[in-house]
Amino acid sequence: MPKRLKRKAEDRRARPALQRMVQIHNAIHSGKFPNASTLARDLEVGVRSIGRDIEFMRERMSLPIVYDEVRHGFYYDGEVTAFPSLTISEGELFALAVAEKALQQYRGTSFEKPLMSALQKVSESLPDSISLHLSEWNESISFRTSAETVLNLGTFDELAQATSRREQLEINYRKPGAKVPEKRVVDPYHLANVNGEWFLFAYDQMRKAIRTFVPARVISIKKTGKTFEKDPNFSIRQELGSSFGVYSGKGKHNVLIRFSERVADYIREKKWHPSQKLHPLKNGELELQMTLSSLVEVERWILQWGGAARVLAPKELKASVRSAARSILKLNQ
Repeated sequence: MPKRLKRKAEDRRARPALQRMVQIHNAIHSGKFPNASTLARDLEVGVRSIGRDIEFMRERMSLPIVYDEVRHGFYYDGEVTAFPSLTISEGELFALAVAEKALQQYRGTSFEKPLMSALQKVSESLPDSISLHLSEWNESISFRTSAETVLNLGTFDELAQATSRREQLEINYRKPGAKVPEKRVVDPYHLANVNGEWFLFAYDQMRKAIRTFVPARVISIKKTGKTFEKDPNFSIRQELGSSFGVYSGKGKHNVLIRFSERVADYIREKKWHPSQKLHPLKNGELELQMTLSSLVEVERWILQWGGAARVLAPKELKASVRSAARSILKLNQ
């Protein structure tokens, strides 16, 4: 096949189906009663492709396409003013491109395929007046995670399906440091990605309370054959509202941390917690005030700043950070 003809054939195959449907609409709307054969010839595709397009336009776009047996062609049996289309601005397209990049955290999960498929369909349905495409942003935008969560895709998929179907599960779960996994019967309420890590929030039948599980620590899963009704009072926002990360407690801790001038800008540039209040000091230092239900995760976070963070309150947090720092110093002598 000559190169020019081969290139034309490739262009036809690459042409988005929606673009072809717009041309079908224009032909029908003109009142010329086109049929599958004439449309296939004009659009340089197979008759079956035209048939699928017509069916999609009827069923999914609710266009009143009817075939006239006398005139041997299609027409609109009703008023159709314009072809249903998607309007999107350049700014919205840029946001869509950023969203596609943000999907990196879903790579390898059961969410990846449907999410990427949806984005691809939206991309293909953009009007010709928009010249930007998702692929053009590959070299302009990126997301990077320093430590990716290791997921067993089969386990994650089972948890996701049971959560959506409200199916009770019996799981063997290994706690950090434990050699033998525990058997737990749970009602999976919600899967959440918090700071790049996946967590399952489930009602633990033995403890009669909501507990947090890490999917990577689930050794095995078995359905109990029972379904459940989710507690109407459960809210993931409320569950995480007073926590620093994912673990919630029953306490109410007024945390006050002072950061040196060297790292003050880093603290100022992010919203670390909904309750946070920032207090700049004259010497360039910065104080961060928060109200938390648990001190476990904030202790780890403070240690990441090394000598640039000083705990002022509460006393128990100050003591635990001091103890952890001493252990680190002892281990690295």
